[in-house]
Amino acid sequence: MWTTKVRERAVREMPPEKLLPDRQPSYVSSWIYVFGVVTIAAFVVVIASGVVLGMKGPEWWHLTGLGHFVNSMHLWAVEIFFFAMVVHLWGKFFMGAWRGGRGRTWVTGAVTFLVAIGAAFTGYVSQQNFDSQWIAFEAKDGLNAVGIGSFFNVANFGQMYTWHVILLPTVVVLLIVGHVLLVRRAGVVPPYAARLAKGADDE
Repeated sequence: MWTTKVRERAVREMPPEKLLPDRQPSYVSSWIYVFGVVTIAAFVVVIASGVVLGMKGPEWWHLTGLGHFVNSMHLWAVEIFFFAMVVHLWGKFFMGAWRGGRGRTWVTGAVTFLVAIGAAFTGYVSQQNFDSQWIAFEAKDGLNAVGIGSFFNVANFGQMYTWHVILLPTVVVLLIVGHVLLVRRAGVVPPYAARLAKGADDE
């Protein structure tokens, strides 16, 4: 049966000891990996606060004290999300995180950053205030100039809100899940010095 084939392949590709390991190499105790975890934690806060904002609506988040608080929490979670992601991304770049067949792991992280920029941008133009109007009408000229203004209309609140709360967050979630699974599958990249020492021992 196809379900048996899927299960067997899933177990073969991602055995339980890799998916939920109880031990990690000593070099994993590095601050650079903390920023990866902070990125995910901040994203969880972004989603949770965004759900509340989406349920309550613009009038609530602009005109009530609690709405201001949740809106600010959403904003600062986004700021922390991007700060931690950039630090993690650059740290892994200089560590050569694509080594040892980990190219897809690096690519999913980089693509997540690019998609998240789009999610943040659509959030700015979905604020329903003069700030969002200014951003939208400044951005539309640039998008029209490259020929995508008819498909991606930043002045259309409904379209931007859909991109912001459904489409782009879904892509970011899938990319993060895929990124974490790839890290579990291939393991954390060893430092350059550790790899050289291992090669010397093998010789």
